[in-house]
Amino acid sequence: MVEMQAKIQNMQGIHCRPSAVIVKYVADYEGDIVVTGIKGATALRSILELMSLELFPGSDISIRVSGPDEEDFCRDLVALFETHFDFPPQHD
Repeated sequence: MVEMQAKIQNMQGIHCRPSAVIVKYVADYEGDIVVTGIKGATALRSILELMSLELFPGSDISIRVSGPDEEDFCRDLVALFETHFDFPPQHD
């Protein structure tokens, strides 16, 4: 098991679109992942569960990974959570 810390950098926090990117990234991982923030913890398999952590800019989180290549995978997740997502505005 590996545990690392991350700080949310995205100006809007981890809202729906970043949550979708993160959950999609971990979808095929065969190990266990737990993300813990001030509002609780999630196994990181659901967009809604991730959003329920209310990860605002500057939020500190802990990422715990157990499984194949756990150290590299955890490091990749830290980088993903610390990404400055720059989604283009949606136009109707």
